[in-house]
Amino acid sequence: MLREISEQAIDCPHCGERITVLVDTSVAEQQYIEDCQVCCRPMTLLVTSLDDREVIISVHNDLD
Repeated sequence: MLREISEQAIDCPHCGERITVLVDTSVAEQQYIEDCQVCCRPMTLLVTSLDDREVIISVHNDLD
């Protein structure tokens, strides 16, 4: 199976900076922790891939 990787822009819940994350859209729903590329603080990403073109990302800090 070919994995589909998509670049998505999100806002860090800690520092507010806009960053780009890579998302595997071949997985319908996933949750993982990724560090902000600017402030290095961890954030939880909840990712839903509805189809090849629509991806919904909810970003939370560890305190949420």
